[in-house]
Amino acid sequence: MIYRFRVILDNDTEDDVFRDLEIRETDTMEDLHNIITQSFGFDGMEMASFYISDDEWNQGEEIAMMDMSDAGNEVKMMSTTVIKDVVHEASPKLIYVYDFLNMWTFYVELAEIVDEAVGTDYPNLMFVHGQIPDEAPDKTFEADDDLDLNEFDDDLDIDDYDNLDFDENWN
Repeated sequence: MIYRFRVILDNDTEDDVFRDLEIRETDTMEDLHNIITQSFGFDGMEMASFYISDDEWNQGEEIAMMDMSDAGNEVKMMSTTVIKDVVHEASPKLIYVYDFLNMWTFYVELAEIVDEAVGTDYPNLMFVHGQIPDEAPDKTFEADDDLDLNEFDDDLDIDDYDNLDFDENWN
């Protein structure tokens, strides 16, 4: 089967920038990474990762280009992860980050699954819309307004050493 993806640049301008791609479900996430970088005009030499996403585009599990994790904290690797094992109708969204210094961020969504067309080479760039800007769009990181971030408002008197909750003989 062939997976058709729409890959949309996360930018704050009125101009939409996206690519529609086709790729075999049995190809790897590295193959998807390669067609995305080529279709947007990148050289593919920068670090990149995919992140499994939910319906609200919240970032989940990482699928990395290179294993930079600590021992015991194994991450999935693009080169060994098959697309159909990560993306399917029940989980059709990914976030793709290319070049962690510039943070090119893309929303990758499975649009449809179709039969392979005879005579078509895959992966296939189907449609191009918009030009990628010269520089990555700025990212603004904001906390949710409903979070209680005052962690020091705990009614403890720091000068009252007798009532602090720790063992006095700790060393």
